[in-house]
Amino acid sequence: MCRVRAVNNQGPQQGGEATIPRVVITGAAGFLGSHLTSRFLKDGWSVIGMDNLITGKPDNLAPHFGNSKFRFVQQDVTEFIYVEGSVDAVLHFASPASPVDYLKYPIPTMKVGALGTHKTLGLAKAKKAKFMLASTSEVYGDPQVHPQKEDYWGHVNPTGPRGVYDEAKRFAEALTMAYHRSHGVDTRIIRIFNTYGPNMRLNDGRVVPNFIHQLLNSSSITIYGDGSQTRSFCYVDDLVEGICRVLAQDDSEPFNLGNPREISIKQLAETMMELYGHSSPVEYLPLPVDDPKVRQPDIGRAKSVLGWEPKVGFEEGMSKTFNHFKSQIAESGLAEGN
Repeated sequence: MCRVRAVNNQGPQQGGEATIPRVVITGAAGFLGSHLTSRFLKDGWSVIGMDNLITGKPDNLAPHFGNSKFRFVQQDVTEFIYVEGSVDAVLHFASPASPVDYLKYPIPTMKVGALGTHKTLGLAKAKKAKFMLASTSEVYGDPQVHPQKEDYWGHVNPTGPRGVYDEAKRFAEALTMAYHRSHGVDTRIIRIFNTYGPNMRLNDGRVVPNFIHQLLNSSSITIYGDGSQTRSFCYVDDLVEGICRVLAQDDSEPFNLGNPREISIKQLAETMMELYGHSSPVEYLPLPVDDPKVRQPDIGRAKSVLGWEPKVGFEEGMSKTFNHFKSQIAESGLAEGN
């Protein structure tokens, strides 16, 4: 359960009804934001979900429309945010997160990392609420230290095409710590490594939905570079559990959240073809500029402080994700022959 002390609740309301904790989640219609919305509602919270729907999908939140504990606000969080009443936690997850998205929307990506973080920190400060920043493993850039620990400062090209995302998140971390040190805001920072699961978009552009979409359509598997670059994939349920544990404790320093199981992109393609009985030709494309050669979290800090580590196995998580995409493709009529 997401257990966070309700800092603004003052016991029973008039009429004897106890108040319930209330959270604002930005990027609520996105992949991670929608899973967090579901988790907090399940755990008895009242949720205000915000999203400007640049990359988010309202369908991700459809199960909660009509729930009296859930309210959706379509808003660009780089603008002033007004929320009436008390707020116990603000989770800032709004941002394009895949290379396809942040290369398509470079300026909005920079703005939501800078101005959006400023506005959400201001909301947390005004409401005396806990604040969580969804940062990323991309703050480590193309790392020269492997695996990556939280005390590694990174190797980032600030003027390269990926810099719009990397530097937006690095600035957001610095601003979050400035609010913590200067204004006493109760902050949390999580650095999210590659995560997958239901509610990702078919055209997300990240490697797992790409491969699944290509396998289901019997098209070529596209690999960038020679496929030797590595990633570490965490199933979304494990990540959400880690987020809840970070929010519930009192440590303001960054936490890596991800699965330390490292696999090359070529191995990932071969494993997925074997798992699902598909054999597709492989097409090798040029490696994008500044694409990280390795990516693996050191989660020792999360283990020792939070008692957290991933539990969902690769085959189990991938099976759930594959079935989700299979149903999505069937519903949308995108499968080959439709």
